[in-house]
Amino acid sequence: MAPANNKKNKKPVQKRKNDRQLRREKDLEELKELEQRVNEFDPSGATLFDELPLSQQTVIGLKQSHFTTLTAIQKKSIPLALKGKDILGAAKTGSGKTLAFLIPLLECLYRNQWTQYDGLGALVISPTRELAIQIFDVLRKIGRAHTFSAGLVIGGKDVQVERDRISRLNILVGTPGRILQHMDQAAGFEIGNLKLLILDEADRILDMGFKKTVDAIVQHLPRERQTLLFSATQTKSVADLARLSLSSERAEYISAHEKAESSTPKNLQQYYVISPLPEKLNTLFGFLKTHLKSKIIVFVSSSKQVRFMFETFKTLHPGIPLMHLHGRQKQAARIDVTDRFSESKYACLICTDIVARGIDFPAVDWVVQLDAPEDADTYVHRVGRTARFEANGRALLMLAPSEEEGMLERLKAKKVPIEKITIKEAKKKSIRQDLQNLCFKSPEIKYLGQKAFASYCKSVYIQKDKGIFKFTELPAEEFAVSLGLPGAPRIKFINSQKAKMLKNAAQAKESESELSSEEEKDEEEENGGKKGQAVRTKYDRMFERQNQGVLSQHYMNMIKDEAGGEDGDGDDDGEFMSVKRFDHRLSDSESEGESDGEEEDKETTAEAINERNTRLKITPTGPLVGLDGAPVSKRQAKAALSKKAMLRYKTNPTKLVFDDEGKPHALYEFEDEQDFMKSGAPEEQIKQFVSKESERMQELDQVDKVQAKEKKDAKKRKMKEKFAAAAAAAEEESDESEGYESEEEEEDAAPAKRPRKWFEDESEDEESSRKKSKREIEVEQPQTLEDLEALSMRLLGHD
Repeated sequence: MAPANNKKNKKPVQKRKNDRQLRREKDLEELKELEQRVNEFDPSGATLFDELPLSQQTVIGLKQSHFTTLTAIQKKSIPLALKGKDILGAAKTGSGKTLAFLIPLLECLYRNQWTQYDGLGALVISPTRELAIQIFDVLRKIGRAHTFSAGLVIGGKDVQVERDRISRLNILVGTPGRILQHMDQAAGFEIGNLKLLILDEADRILDMGFKKTVDAIVQHLPRERQTLLFSATQTKSVADLARLSLSSERAEYISAHEKAESSTPKNLQQYYVISPLPEKLNTLFGFLKTHLKSKIIVFVSSSKQVRFMFETFKTLHPGIPLMHLHGRQKQAARIDVTDRFSESKYACLICTDIVARGIDFPAVDWVVQLDAPEDADTYVHRVGRTARFEANGRALLMLAPSEEEGMLERLKAKKVPIEKITIKEAKKKSIRQDLQNLCFKSPEIKYLGQKAFASYCKSVYIQKDKGIFKFTELPAEEFAVSLGLPGAPRIKFINSQKAKMLKNAAQAKESESELSSEEEKDEEEENGGKKGQAVRTKYDRMFERQNQGVLSQHYMNMIKDEAGGEDGDGDDDGEFMSVKRFDHRLSDSESEGESDGEEEDKETTAEAINERNTRLKITPTGPLVGLDGAPVSKRQAKAALSKKAMLRYKTNPTKLVFDDEGKPHALYEFEDEQDFMKSGAPEEQIKQFVSKESERMQELDQVDKVQAKEKKDAKKRKMKEKFAAAAAAAEEESDESEGYESEEEEEDAAPAKRPRKWFEDESEDEESSRKKSKREIEVEQPQTLEDLEALSMRLLGHD
């Protein structure tokens, strides 16, 4: 019977094998047919996704996601990307660049029959977390029919969870920093088989902000791969392409709107208004009050400004829902704000450039740029949040008078049509008084205002384009008042810059020629001691000081000559004095000379010297003068005897030790070669040293062994004592259990004393028993006043 059953079971197994083989052959035929369609495809007449040579799984995902018509960038880039070409794609914002690189991604892995055992096949890098989330959502929609595994790695998420799953991914979408972190730390992250590298917003990723990170990522990737770069403002730099192992000859540059009259969508209306910096908040608040039924995005320069504007506008109630988004928020809050604003019909989002690139917010009516963008490319990306996918939109740029000329030139060179408008005075609303009241009542808002002021000033100062951003022309005081502050706060980086300027001025002053110094002196004499008829500050006097180190050299000469002088005449007549920090006094015959102090004390008479000596309590043995006979000022004498000024003349410090005979010698002394050889040949000395050290180490080992044995014995002894105590306690418990009384006897017996807790001591037991005895005092009915007094004393414990 057994052989018959085996024959019956073999038929289904053989049938399943044949079915798998047939399916495999069918899949190979479909792949060959798909490859042939890709090679023979002519994109000139294609307008729908169905007409492209795509796999059935990708077509299903596109239909279920309601993507049907090709855009200009998709029509030009997808056919070339399917053929394995490197692409540099540039197109206007909102033109469908995400699908232009996600469709070739899926097709590349499908045609290579990629599985989970092949490792990572495609890597998509995005500059911001929000854009990476958006790309991943689109990938999930159009790739729902495929069997690839995809993952999202961005900052703000649990690194360990990502690290556990990243080794099983076929497609990875993330930001540069987190991707590099997993490359360095995740053990199973294999990228040696990577087929496709995609950079969205490539110009932003390749600039200086991500330079080191991107270079480190590219070093890990294989050179034989396909690379796709997409952005609204694409880079053509040879250096950037070389960093990605691309050549300008091999890469295909595709611009969907290269010949267009404008670099922004045609259905976008763009305006700008000239508004002084102190009036910008008033203008914006009035704009929000008149556009309550609109969806608005407001761009500012820094996260501190976002916080201040959100908190103050939320208190002032402009009448429209307010949201804020910046890079210092936690990832969960950023995702929540993005989702809420996308679902809102009317709202105002105050944000930084973190959402300026690639983010698709539906139905945005206005993009308001309160602060000027850093360049024309940033302007294009900002206004690209509206007028997406053939929808209408409007943009407003607020420029300070000093920014108008430079910014308009940059926009004109970028082919950005923009129209100037003026805002009616009736629509403006002054909120300066309200902001002052808020800052007065709330220290938190005042603090935010100070930070917003400093961050805006710094953002202007660090901009590269000085033709637009003129830091010296900022009305700092007026701007601070417009924020509700009592005055302009002190800014650290401005103070540091001033210090650098003063230092440079001092160095320049020291390097001036003697001729210029004489001309200044002549001019000062002509002006009656007032240089240029200008007010002289302490900095001017500080820079005019000369020969500050001359007295230090004099003092060093005095130290050298203290034993008898250079000539050996031993001129020590007892006139050496040290009053406060002065060094020496000479005879009255040398009392006249020039002072080395300020310019007003050019000539010092004997009477002035004597008067000064009297004021400083100097004896008449001689005025304070230098070796050349010139009187010495108090400031110069201090400099001559100060430790800091003398450090330049001191040698390196040395430490001495004394031998048994009391003779000093250096702490570390080296023998000469001759002295060393007296002790024997080097080989013999080495052997002696090694033998001595071996004996010493053996002795130390014996000591260590004895100590270790003592510790081990002590440990065993403690363990034995512990076990003996436990056994004794067990015996006592067994004895007590044998002597238990019956239940009836226990009822008749007196209640046992409560055992003492671990935190109680005997004194507490006595206290509790005393209190109990107090409560059980038998009291007779008092008859007289003496009886009442005696009873009260008993109750108080005074027996």
